[in-house]
Amino acid sequence: MGKRTEGYCPREYPSIPCHSRGMRAVIQRVTEARVEVAGSVVGQIGPGLLVLLGIEQSDAAADADYLVNKIIDLRIFDDDAGKMNRSVRDVGGGLLVVSQFTLYGDIRKGRRPSFDRAARPEAAKILYEYFVTRAKATGLTIETGIFQATMLVSLVNDGPVTLLCESDRLKSDD
Repeated sequence: MGKRTEGYCPREYPSIPCHSRGMRAVIQRVTEARVEVAGSVVGQIGPGLLVLLGIEQSDAAADADYLVNKIIDLRIFDDDAGKMNRSVRDVGGGLLVVSQFTLYGDIRKGRRPSFDRAARPEAAKILYEYFVTRAKATGLTIETGIFQATMLVSLVNDGPVTLLCESDRLKSDD
């Protein structure tokens, strides 16, 4: 399931497109992270990964599947020799997944970002929930923010290690 499969449309999510240009995730290795909405903590993890997930208009289930698998198995945690050789799965870490449409902000023109490439909220929510469902199926602890809410995200970046993953850029090399 690590390779992106063009045309894959899960039956349980019939409104998700089958083809796309790519989904984005900013991945930060953390010692802890939490998200608050209206003064209440709605999701928090200890050691693991904070995943800021951006969904583009043309994103599909295959992109979510690909990114979940890539993120879960990324070897970005230190082994006993201090080398990045262990995955979040290997270290028993958690994921805090936060929707982040601003990852598709285009600032090439003018002084205010354009979010034309970001998926409409209705479509983005379906794919975001699909991504979270797929992540939970891995057996790891998965926490989330609240889709479309104004959130305060707090984290302690470990390293720091911060990576940008795009499903269309990663599909050739697992």
